[in-house]
Amino acid sequence: MKNMFAPEPAVENQKHAKPRLLRESAMRIASRFVAVVGLLLVTILCSSAAGVAGDWPQRSVRLILPTPAGAAADFTARLFAERLSQRWGHHVIVENRPGADGVIGVSAFLGTDDDHTLLYAISAVVTVHPITQAKLPYDPARDLVPIAPTSDVVLAIAASEKTSIRSLDDLVRTARAQPGKLNWAASPGLPPFVAGGFFKSAKLDLAFVSYRDVGPALQDLGEGRVDVFVHALGVIMPQVHSGRARLLAVASDVRVPLAPDVPTVTEAGFPELRMDGVVGFYGKRGMPDTLRDRIASDVRVVASDPGIRERLAAVGQTARPGTTAEFAALLDQYRQRLADLAKTIDFKATP
Repeated sequence: MKNMFAPEPAVENQKHAKPRLLRESAMRIASRFVAVVGLLLVTILCSSAAGVAGDWPQRSVRLILPTPAGAAADFTARLFAERLSQRWGHHVIVENRPGADGVIGVSAFLGTDDDHTLLYAISAVVTVHPITQAKLPYDPARDLVPIAPTSDVVLAIAASEKTSIRSLDDLVRTARAQPGKLNWAASPGLPPFVAGGFFKSAKLDLAFVSYRDVGPALQDLGEGRVDVFVHALGVIMPQVHSGRARLLAVASDVRVPLAPDVPTVTEAGFPELRMDGVVGFYGKRGMPDTLRDRIASDVRVVASDPGIRERLAAVGQTARPGTTAEFAALLDQYRQRLADLAKTIDFKATP
């Protein structure tokens, strides 16, 4: 006899099918919702990133320099600030924050919380400082983002006219014949490290004289209180023109228009003294790529301008238009070269 209380199979299947259909429908709706939300987030983020670059700057831009007014990088910074102000439609204000071989200026820059503040500095702040200073308050490779190079500051080696030194050969011979008699000075950063490393590896005994500012060093070079000076060519030239100093060599790869008769260190037989004084713009860690690329593009346009090239050449600099990737690769190359030099001369960082 048929059990009248037993449920019909079809009815039972329908009871199970309905909740299942509801669950599957809910899952499809949830999946579509997640996909739509994800697409919206991506669109918002992309639009936001594009907006950061497209709307920037919205006010004046501050450019922090870890070098004093009157330095070679200071001239270039103000030249680029003028042109970028015209391109951006807002003032670019140069702020000098010298001291502690550039550490004060870099620290001040990293202490800002403002995407309208940039750093303009020589390469030493990211290539030399990690080697020479054991306790930097920042990590240049981590905290500073290369944006774009602007120029190479041509460095030169000069001797006081009150000495008998006429060439780098003379300098080496005199230093070896009279150990401890000669002294020398240099601008902070790269020159003391490279030139000092050369003197040490060549076993030359020259006393290093430290100066806080370039003015007194130049005066002492002219008066003969400093025998040898390593600094930016454009800064030394007034002493050369006045007959108080003599150029021995330029530390660049090629001769420069400002001093066409002066040999390069390589031509003089001392390639170890080659020094690359590249300067450029930096941002902080976390800077949006779109903003970095926007600034880099504008800087490259200015650096490529023939009028800018002429003005830089007139003060002993060479324009270097370049991309962010090229700037970063160049800095990595310098880091490796200086690290190798430090090993060669067994350099010990300042505690």
